[in-house]
Amino acid sequence: MIRLLSALLCLLPGVGAAQGLAQLVADSVTVTAQETLVARGHVEAFYDGTRLTASEIAYDRGLDRLTVTGPILITTPDGEVFTAEAAAIDPKLESGLLRGARLVLDRQLQIAASRIDRTDSGLTALTRTAATSCQVCGDNPPLWEIRADRVVHDEVEQQLYFDNATFRIRGVPVIWLPRMRLPDPTLERASGLLVPQLFSSDALGFGLKLPYFVRLGGRRDLTVTPWIATKARNLELGYRQAWRSGWVKLDTHLAEDDATEGLRYAILGEGAFSLPRDVRLEFDLEAVSDAAFLLDYDLSDADRLDSRLRAYRLQDGGYALGQITYYESLRDGESSTSLPPLVARLERETVLRPGPFGGQLTLRADADALWRDGPTPPEARDVVRAGISAGWRQDRLIGPGLILGTELQSRVDAYVVTDDPARDTLSPRAWEAAGVTLRWPLIRHEAGSDATQVIEPVASLSYATQQGTAPANEDSRLPEFGSTSLHTLDRLPGEDLQETGFSAGLGLRWSRTTTDGRTLSVLAGQLLRDDELEDLAEGAGLGQTRSDWLVSARADLGEDLGFNAYATFDNQLDVSSAEARLGLDRGGLDLSAAYLWLQAETGSTDLEAISEVSFDAALDLGPRWSLVAQARYDIAADAPVRAQIGAGWHNECVTVDLSASRRYTDTDDVDPSTSFGLSVNLNGFSAARQAVPAARDCEG
Repeated sequence: MIRLLSALLCLLPGVGAAQGLAQLVADSVTVTAQETLVARGHVEAFYDGTRLTASEIAYDRGLDRLTVTGPILITTPDGEVFTAEAAAIDPKLESGLLRGARLVLDRQLQIAASRIDRTDSGLTALTRTAATSCQVCGDNPPLWEIRADRVVHDEVEQQLYFDNATFRIRGVPVIWLPRMRLPDPTLERASGLLVPQLFSSDALGFGLKLPYFVRLGGRRDLTVTPWIATKARNLELGYRQAWRSGWVKLDTHLAEDDATEGLRYAILGEGAFSLPRDVRLEFDLEAVSDAAFLLDYDLSDADRLDSRLRAYRLQDGGYALGQITYYESLRDGESSTSLPPLVARLERETVLRPGPFGGQLTLRADADALWRDGPTPPEARDVVRAGISAGWRQDRLIGPGLILGTELQSRVDAYVVTDDPARDTLSPRAWEAAGVTLRWPLIRHEAGSDATQVIEPVASLSYATQQGTAPANEDSRLPEFGSTSLHTLDRLPGEDLQETGFSAGLGLRWSRTTTDGRTLSVLAGQLLRDDELEDLAEGAGLGQTRSDWLVSARADLGEDLGFNAYATFDNQLDVSSAEARLGLDRGGLDLSAAYLWLQAETGSTDLEAISEVSFDAALDLGPRWSLVAQARYDIAADAPVRAQIGAGWHNECVTVDLSASRRYTDTDDVDPSTSFGLSVNLNGFSAARQAVPAARDCEG
C-alpha cells in the first residue's frame, strides 16, 4: 500500500523522495485474483501535505502499472492544484501522465491541457494548452487567454515557458509569439516586462511607457522605463538596493523633447542607514536641469528643491542631530541665493528627570551656518551662529485642584557675519525668561451617560529680557499662533528673534470624551504684551500688544471620522488666518479635505494672501469599480491649480486603470497641460498578490 501511494504521489511537485507515512481512505478496498489492488468510492490519499481525491485507484502488480480514474483532484502544500480525467503512473517513479488535465497555480492562473507530463526534476510539461486567470463558462471563450502548443512549468525557477503562443481576447487572436517566458504567480521578484502604460499630455504628446524590471540579486534591482512619445523621449532608471543596515533608492530621468533644446534631466534619490551606537543616517537628493522638468513629466509639483544629509541619534534622555541642506528655487522671480542655498545645523539636547530641584531640566547646545553667493550684501551675507541654553520646568498641584507650572529659560548665542558691511563681524547675545502658568481643570461626569466633560481656564504670565546686539532676522519671520504657543515662553520659530518684555496668555478649553474614544474639544484665547516686537510678520498679531483672538476645535468621532480647525481674528472679526481639515473613511469612501487662509503682509510683495482649498477622495463602487479624484483651487487667485480624476475596474483576471488630469500652472517656463493615462494588468502573472474579487457567476 505504501509503495502504491508513493508511486502515485511522486507525480506531484515537491514530493519526490520525501519520507513520510501515506494514508488511504476509500469506501472499499479489494484485491482481485489477478493481484490487482482496487480502491473505490470517495478515494482520498494523503502524503506529506499533498491530498489526492479520485473515484478509483487500481494497481496491477503483474503489469507493474498504477491507474487512477477521475474526476481527479490533487492539491499540494505549495498551493498548486491539478485536476484530470485519468492518470497513468510508473511505480518506478520515472514518469507520470495526466490526461484531460488542468493545473491551477496559486489559486490565480489555470492552465488547461490535453496532457500533463510530470518528471522527477521539477518540470511539468503541458501539451495543447489554454492559460487564463479568468472564469471559464462552458464553451464561451474567457475575457483573455494564452493558447500554446506547449507550456513548461519550472518549479525551481518559478517560470512558465510558452511555445507557439497566441494571446486572445474573447477568442479573437491579437498577438502571436514563437517563444514567451512569464513568471508564475508564486514568484515575488523576477526580471521581465512590467505593465505598460499609455499616456497623453499637451507637453509630451501621445506616448507609451514600457517598464522592464531587472533583478540584480536578492537585494538589488533596476527598473528601466523608456518613455516613447510624439514630442519627447525619456529614459527612466530606477535603482533600489537594500542592506541589513539600510537601503537606497535612486530615480534618474534623461530626456529630449520638442519644448527645450539639449538634454534634460532629473535625479531623485533617498536612503537611510543604521550606524553603530544607534545613529541613523539619512539622505535625499533632488536635482533638475530646469525649472519646468518636474511639471512637464508629471513627477512633482515642488517649486523648491532640498537635498539633505542628516545624522541623528534618539535616546530616552535626549537626542543629537547634524544635517546639511542645499536649497534650490524653481519659482518665478525668486533667486536661490536669497533662500539661502546652503544651510547646516547641529543640535544636542539632554533632558534630566527629575532635575536638581525637581521638575525637568533641559540642556541644549546648537549651531547654524548659512552660506550665500549673491552679488549684493543681503544676498551675499554668510552667517554662523553657536549657542547654548538651559530650561527648567515644574508642575505642582496647589489648592483645590489648581495646577501651577513654573518655567525658566536662558540662552547665550554668538553670531559671526561676513560679506555684509552693515553688520558686526562678531555679535554676542544673551536672553533670559521666566514664567508661571495656572490651570484649573473642572471635571463633570454626565449623569446617565458614559461621557466626561472638562472645562479648564488657563492663565500665564512671563517676562523676558535680552542683552547684546540683535542679529538679522533670518529664521523667525513667519511665526504660527496656535494652541501650543499660547502659554509658552518662546513662541517664535528659530533663534534669531527672541521675545522680550512682559506677556500674558489667557485661554479657556472645553472638552467632552466618551468611553469609546470619541472626543470634542474647543479652545479660545488671546495673548497680551507690554510692548510690540519688531521685525515680525503681522500674521495673527503675535508681535502686537494685543494679539488676534484664537479659536480652535477638534473632533475625533471614531476611527473613521476626524475634523480639526482653527482661526485667528481681531475684534472686528476680520480673519487673519484659518485652517480646517477633514478626514472620512466610511462605507467605501476615503475622503480628506483641507482649507487654508493667510492674510497678506502689509507693504510686502513676498508675503501675499494665501487662500486655497483641496480634497483627495477614493470611492469603491462595489467589488469591481472604483473612482479617485483630487483637486486644488487657489481662491485668492480665483484659479484652479490642479484637477485629477481616475477610474478603475477589475475582476478575477484583469485590472484596468484610466486617469485624466489637468495642471493649470502658467509661468514663463511652464504652460498649462492636460494628461491622460491608461494601464491594463493581467492578473495571474503579477509578482505581487492582489485583492481579487470573487469570480463572476457564469449565469450572470
